[in-house]
Amino acid sequence: MAQRLGYTYIDTGAMYRAVTLKALQHGVLDGLRRSAESVSGLLDGLTIRFDGDRVFLDGTDVTAEIRDNRVSREVSFISSLKPVRDRLKEMQQELGVQGCVVMDGRDIGTVVFPDAELKIFLVADARERAKRRYAELIAKSPEGSNMPDLDVLEEEIKKRDRDDAEREHAPLKKHPEAHEIDTSDLTIEQQVDRVCNLALQREKDCR
Repeated sequence: MAQRLGYTYIDTGAMYRAVTLKALQHGVLDGLRRSAESVSGLLDGLTIRFDGDRVFLDGTDVTAEIRDNRVSREVSFISSLKPVRDRLKEMQQELGVQGCVVMDGRDIGTVVFPDAELKIFLVADARERAKRRYAELIAKSPEGSNMPDLDVLEEEIKKRDRDDAEREHAPLKKHPEAHEIDTSDLTIEQQVDRVCNLALQREKDCR
């Protein structure tokens, strides 16, 4: 969609995954070390940079690593921490302040940019999302590697939704002005068409 509109694309979910990966690498999600204080200590000097579809954490390309299932299991905990949310919110607002940006994330329309000209709230059936996640893992995993069960993936997705909706800081919710689109039965091309049409109409209305 960003390519079609000539906008910059920012995947804020990748930013939370990058912090999660860093926490895993430093062992701060193990046992007694699992706390907001231990994770917040990793935020000093943190850099996250996008180069096209590549994600760089502290100068290292982590595009593949942040999609690992161990990161998926821990990202809801990391994203529930106020120090993390505050730091990444600052970074996201700096990236989006110039406009002409497609920013993707679970609190963009309600917390980061509640005054965005166009807010989209995408939803899909949990089973369909599990199938998409499974296909993504298949495509990116080495041949012969162990794959999670589809039912397990579906339960993990449902749990993440519950965790994100019930967290204290910046919970997942729909902005009253957001356009809700159910993508369960839509192809990627149909999804892009629908959102781009809304964006182009919004541009036209603002002229």
